[in-house]
This record gives sequence, structure tokens and C-alpha cells, in this order.
Amino acid sequence: MSADSSALTATAPRAWPQWPETHGALELWPDVPSRFLDNGHDVVVCLPPGYHDDHGRRYPVLYLHDGQNVFHDFPRSPFGVQWGIDTTMRQLVHDGMIHPVILVGIGNAGRDRIDEYTPTRDARHDAGGKADRYARMLIEEIKPFIDARYRTLSDPSNTGVGGSSLGGLLSLYLGITHPNVFGKVAVLSPSVWWDDRWIVRRLLDRPVHPPHMRIWLDVGTQEPRMVKSVQLLNRTLLRAGWRPGFDLVYHEAEGHGHNEAAWGERASMFLVYLYSAVQTHGFS
Repeated sequence: MSADSSALTATAPRAWPQWPETHGALELWPDVPSRFLDNGHDVVVCLPPGYHDDHGRRYPVLYLHDGQNVFHDFPRSPFGVQWGIDTTMRQLVHDGMIHPVILVGIGNAGRDRIDEYTPTRDARHDAGGKADRYARMLIEEIKPFIDARYRTLSDPSNTGVGGSSLGGLLSLYLGITHPNVFGKVAVLSPSVWWDDRWIVRRLLDRPVHPPHMRIWLDVGTQEPRMVKSVQLLNRTLLRAGWRPGFDLVYHEAEGHGHNEAAWGERASMFLVYLYSAVQTHGFS
């Protein structure tokens, strides 16, 4: 571990593990504790091709929720199906489609996932409301550690956050409340329905359009509970000033349901939009 990251853990009330476990090309920091949440979270890091060859180069970072579901080589997916975004990223880099990017998966906390991924308490579900505490864990603990341990580009234009379902809701919430941290947001099949569409009401009450932020928003056509509410969210973002094809892409994936396989299929699309190595004036 570098001197910088050692100093960081030395000042934290509860330290990170000293060394990561390796799973194929992935580095796992297991059960990382937090001052802000009751549970530890696994943090999995996927380094891009060429990372160990050019020691002077720094890389953008994408933080992904439900981290145990997103990597092929990670053995702890509760559903037995992963997005395979590590394989997708490497292929896109090899093909010259995207800039190399460090992927960081943050595992969910099991039964506390609903509470940690939602910004408000939903009376109908008697749960939720710890997203701000999760944000503090990510912004004040995980991100500083990653920036100290790895060669990152740490500014907002090079820092992304993404997730699906409740993780999509959480990602959008983090983007609009912390635009000084996250400049790229991947919102897949978000649970807009949470707390009577609270996220839509939040955007209507306090329209926000941070400069230089890009949002990928999508939903599958075979998600009957989700489609209309995600369409409403898209219209709300447009009303707030987001420009379709430039700083906002909305995509309806034909035939896709609400599952890991569908989100994995769409990974290449949002990676190309957010981290494109090809200069374009828009996206369609």
C-alpha cells in the first residue's frame, strides 16, 4: 500500500483491510467499515488495460452500486448472473471506443440495501432514508481511499457513478446533490416509484442542471412497473434544461426486463456515452 493510503487509513476511526484479495483481474477490499453506516461493504476494483504499463498515466473512475453483480470474475453475485462490465470495458478500450477507466464496485449491504439506496423514508414500505449517509461513506471514505491507492483523475468531469433499480435512483440522487463530485451518471431502470415518485417531485421543486454533467437514463420495455415513471423522469429532466443527446441520453431497450443480464447488455452503451474516445457532437 502506498504511503498516502496508509496515512489515510491511519487517521480513520476504523481502518480498511491492509491488502486486497485478488479474484482474477479484480482487487477485492472485503467488508470495508464506515463511520456513517452500520455495515461493512465489499469494494471491488477493476483496473483498465495498460494500467501497469504506464506509471505516469491517471484514469477516470466509475463507481457502481450493487458491486457483487457487475463483474464477471467476482464470485459473490446473489443472482448467479453478472453484468460482465469488466469484460465489456476491456473490449471497448481495445477497440478504441472508450478511454481506459477504473471501475469500482461497491457491494450492497444485504437487508440494509433498501435503506442505504433511498433518499427518503417510504411509509408504504416502512424503509428507506439513508442515502445521505451512504453518500458520506462514498465521498468521504471510499473515494479518498481509491484516489490515494490508485492513479485516478479525481475531478468531477472524470468521476462517474452508476447503478440499476434502486441503485439507479441512488445514482441520480448522488449526481444532483453532489455535482461537485460526480460529473457522469448512469441511471439504469431507476426505481422512480419510490416514495410516490419523490425524485420527480424533488426535481420539480428544485430544478437542477449542473454544468458539464452527463446523464445516461434507460429502461427496458418489458418492465411494466417502470416504463411510464422513467418516461416521466426523462421529461422532468428535459424541463429542467437537460439537452437530449448531449448531456442527457434516454434509451428504451426493446424486450429488456428488470434483471442483471439486461443491464449487462446495456453496459457498453452507457460506457461509450460517458467515456467515449471518439469526439462527437451528440449521441443517438
